Amino acid sequence: MEGVDYLIDERKKAQFDVEAMKVAWAGSREAFELSDRMAKLVANDPAFEKFTRPMLSRKELFKNTLRKAAHGWKLIVDLRLTEEEAKWLRLYIDEPAYTDLHWGMFIPAIEGQGTEEQKKKWLPLARRMQIIGCYAQTELGHGSNVQGLETTATFDPQADEFVIHSPTLTSSKWWPGGLGKASTHALVYARLIVGGEFHGVHGTLRKLVSSLNSAVGKPVSNCIAVVCIYRLCGKMNLSIVYHRCFNEGFIVQLRSLEDHLPLPGITVGDIGLKFGNGAYNTMDNGVLRFDHVRIPRDQMLMRVAQVTKEGKFRQSDVPRQLLYGTMVYVRQTIVSDASKALSRAVCIATRYSAVRRQFGSRNGGPETQVIDYKTQQSRLFPLLASAYAFRFVGEWLKWLYTDVKQRLEANDFSTLPEAHACTAGLKSLTTTATADGIEECRKLCGGHGYLVSSGLPELFAVYIPACTYEGDNVVLLLQVARFLVKTVSELGYKQPVGTTAYMGRVAALMQNNCTVRTVEDWLNPGAIVEAFEARAARMSVACGRQLAKFENPEEGFAELASDLVEAALAHCQLIVVSKFVEKLQQDIPGKGVKQSLEILCYVYALFLLHKHQGEFLATGYLTPKQAVLANEQLRTLYSKVRPNAIALVDSFNYTDHYLGSILGRYDGNVYPKLYEAAWQDPLNDSDVADGFHQYVQPILKQKLHSAKL
Repeated sequence: MEGVDYLIDERKKAQFDVEAMKVAWAGSREAFELSDRMAKLVANDPAFEKFTRPMLSRKELFKNTLRKAAHGWKLIVDLRLTEEEAKWLRLYIDEPAYTDLHWGMFIPAIEGQGTEEQKKKWLPLARRMQIIGCYAQTELGHGSNVQGLETTATFDPQADEFVIHSPTLTSSKWWPGGLGKASTHALVYARLIVGGEFHGVHGTLRKLVSSLNSAVGKPVSNCIAVVCIYRLCGKMNLSIVYHRCFNEGFIVQLRSLEDHLPLPGITVGDIGLKFGNGAYNTMDNGVLRFDHVRIPRDQMLMRVAQVTKEGKFRQSDVPRQLLYGTMVYVRQTIVSDASKALSRAVCIATRYSAVRRQFGSRNGGPETQVIDYKTQQSRLFPLLASAYAFRFVGEWLKWLYTDVKQRLEANDFSTLPEAHACTAGLKSLTTTATADGIEECRKLCGGHGYLVSSGLPELFAVYIPACTYEGDNVVLLLQVARFLVKTVSELGYKQPVGTTAYMGRVAALMQNNCTVRTVEDWLNPGAIVEAFEARAARMSVACGRQLAKFENPEEGFAELASDLVEAALAHCQLIVVSKFVEKLQQDIPGKGVKQSLEILCYVYALFLLHKHQGEFLATGYLTPKQAVLANEQLRTLYSKVRPNAIALVDSFNYTDHYLGSILGRYDGNVYPKLYEAAWQDPLNDSDVADGFHQYVQPILKQKLHSAKL
């Protein structure tokens, strides 16, 4: 029945002020009101309908996305929305589009890497969308190995131009969103060649390799040369040097602003269907090749490095490290997006788990709600806790980005290595956990979770690229591991700070063991944090000791890669747990809000402890008995979450439009809506399917010779 709330009894069980929790989730009253206003604006506009999206062909799907993006832009202009309002509007439209990369990568890159003159020229055009930009870095043959990019930018001093060229098939730009059909311009990363020589760090690297070869009398790898650069400059994180500084950015026009056709020398198109139904197929991920395409010299982004008209390469007074502020910004945004995606999946699975009943009927009474089964709770509630944990660590990362940006502008690079390690590691942790969590939520919804109308297959297909873009998740954890090993190696003379401050107590963490004696002792935030600190410290120190046995550090890193990844993950989980605990030390208004969040914090931490108890036991910090006590407390905590489960997902404040799920409807009216949706499928337009008479009836009539296959 329409208008009936089938979850009303669940909502009456709430032990906290849901409206106050919505504010706590949003971060502030102002943030809640802004996001709520934009969510309702989108949900109430029929132009943004999306339930028929999976039934469209690829061409129809893409055209539909262009229509929605145009309507969204019209609203932004007509309503004079602020930049923050426009960001939320695009989020709630909930459709990957060319605008994502235009606003999320193209414009920020120009802001961070362009000179004042370049920003004055290009940003007004981009912000008014008189040009459409994308971010062309990844190539067919190279992704995470950014220093291996093959596209070249050769300076021609006589013409005062750069020649952008794709020398090989594998140098084709591959994957940039918006590139395939929509973008007029691209920010292209290429190897700078001036006077026949590579410049930038490429040039430094080449000269250093040559010098080292002469000094040692044998060939030296680029990897060893990068280590030398690192030791010489002493200020930059090794992984940043190795992965981010080998290419320069160039603004290249791809298509005519008159008829949108590709310009001479440009070969560009879409790379084809991706995983999922509608999902990321709304995005025109593209392929791009250059055949000696000429651009003016001033279209090289020159904030930190310039090429003069005479063909001289020089560094500006602006430190190159400033470029990494953009990287920190993008990755902290990805962490925030992880909490949104996971919370959507959890909201769907939680509501459906309360609606769905299976087994347990006695004397003809109702069957048991699936959410009451302990097996369902033990899989679902840690994901609910994770969504809140990721939300709060995302808040902290936003503060970290602001702090790092201010420091960089003051030429203070002291926190950059830690910021890089934090954002890299938390990007890896949260995106991996979210992708796995969305799939777990689909399985928690049983067979109906496999329906596209559940919203979960689409959500999974849209989200999983996050595990790869802006750094492959395993590669990122290895970068974190390098930072941790370096921190351990400096303990004798350098005091660790920030998220590695616990390493300063490494002696105590290596010697002292857990003091928990009872189940209740595991409700002590200090005991929990110390357990995670001891595990992380002991694993990092163990890796450092193992690496010391290798004459060649890089061989050691290759051999111990799996152990290093585990140590990095332990460190990152410690950050999330400690930031959740710190959040609870703040003033959080609203009846029962802080108490409910405390329960979720304990669930998150003790679930991780249970999941990784092998590491806690192997490092010697916990005894088997203490691990058992932690698991007993975890089961008790699930019972405390249960009455608040629906209210906790209501606190995300997601409209039915944004959730895009029949199973996750706010009113719980699942089964009639599933039935209605089935009849809307085009396959049900007729009782007899196309092709039946041609291919099936001959089989039924045993007249196979008459069928033209």
